[in-house]
Amino acid sequence: MFFVRFFLPILNPPQEKVKRLAPGLAENVFCCRSSLWYNRFIHFRLPSAAAKDWSSPMKIKVTDLSYEELCKLQPYPAKQPKKQGAFWRWLLKTVSAGELKKAGFSYTLQDMDRIGPNEPCLFLMNHSSFIDLEIAATLLADRQYHIICTDDGLVGKEGLMRTIGCIPTRKFISDLGLVRNMKYAVSELQSSILMYPEASYSFDGTATPLPQSLGKLIKMLKVPVVMIRTEGAFLYDPLYNCLQKRKVPVSAHMKCLLTAQEAEALTVAQINDLLKTEFTFDHFRAQDEAGLVVNEPFRADGLERALYQCPRCGKEHVMVGKGTSIRCTECDAEYTLGETGRLQAAEGETEFAYVSDWYRWERDNVRAEIEAGTYRLEADVSILALVDLKSVYRIGTGHLVHTGEGFHLTGCDGKLDFSMTPAESYSLYSDYYWYELGDMICIGNSRIRYYCFPTPESGVDVAKARLAAEELFKARRP
Repeated sequence: MFFVRFFLPILNPPQEKVKRLAPGLAENVFCCRSSLWYNRFIHFRLPSAAAKDWSSPMKIKVTDLSYEELCKLQPYPAKQPKKQGAFWRWLLKTVSAGELKKAGFSYTLQDMDRIGPNEPCLFLMNHSSFIDLEIAATLLADRQYHIICTDDGLVGKEGLMRTIGCIPTRKFISDLGLVRNMKYAVSELQSSILMYPEASYSFDGTATPLPQSLGKLIKMLKVPVVMIRTEGAFLYDPLYNCLQKRKVPVSAHMKCLLTAQEAEALTVAQINDLLKTEFTFDHFRAQDEAGLVVNEPFRADGLERALYQCPRCGKEHVMVGKGTSIRCTECDAEYTLGETGRLQAAEGETEFAYVSDWYRWERDNVRAEIEAGTYRLEADVSILALVDLKSVYRIGTGHLVHTGEGFHLTGCDGKLDFSMTPAESYSLYSDYYWYELGDMICIGNSRIRYYCFPTPESGVDVAKARLAAEELFKARRP
């Protein structure tokens, strides 16, 4: 009975919670934070041991602390992975069954007879929505596996998360300890590894950048590589849409991409090219081409989080997505998100037929600003910090600036002064509604991460910050 009560919130976040959330409506593989999906699934949906309200799983432990006290804390120590018990795999699969049944989940297998039933593998999966973990828990239930997980997912529940099979990492920050733990898992524990190499949820329904050192990791692990690719998962529960699920069939295709011998025979560049092909998709475009209908009346709620710039007047932070359309509050341009995923202007020309085209245009505009030397993001922020896994710490307020020189964060009455250059990370940990606390930008190093929450008055879009971080990294790459 304890386990039923403990895990029940994983699959059934209450509708009252959803309504409160939406009123009115590193360039290295070491950054592959296991994917936010696992962080969301366990983090957001599994209550901490101290939680009293079992119906409120989307929380993280927050403690007020001065900056001086924060500096005295020691980073959490490296620990070897634990062997994952069959009971936990059974439990994760069991609690996933209801959600997958509701989504009409199905799957297909290809070339899986090329690997042994207990042979350690590296499972790579595209990063679509919260349902990703339920899918993985079902497909991998018959073999031991460890999940690469962003370290904030273990806050307040480290023992449980490690027992389930989590290997924590510092997202988008070099983490050599992660590589050692992965090697230990496959070699000593004879366990597979589950990784979401995109390391971020897709904001627009297309793939996010892969770390170039992923090919090196594959050659180092010397195990088969299996691809799990989902269809419908993004449309079922897109991150921008405020946790409102749609009636969309979800499926997965799992195939052996490379045996250990095939991976050994390829160069790093060849492996990376193969992975880039496998991680190429456009969910809105595919929806339209397949004629898949999503007719929920809230399908455009929150869409301005990805589509923050008006294509007609060019102004930013003026879009509002609500119901089935997104509208500019400055020039009144309005676009309907059709039932098959195609955009249509209420009047005049439809500049972009798909969300991905609009988002790509925003990226092009950010790149142009960078090239012209005019890119600048600036915001007053509230700041949380992560050092150990006992809590995240509320340390005060500050000011965040992002330019061609990178990030610069100041605050805590002049005591905090932190900078991060564009070369330090190929992407950015940014998120919507992070643990119900707000839209967030995370920067930091191996010792400390700063979670910055821009004030509404700042007019800062975290999606633009991610685009800029990616483009700045590419601009400085040899």
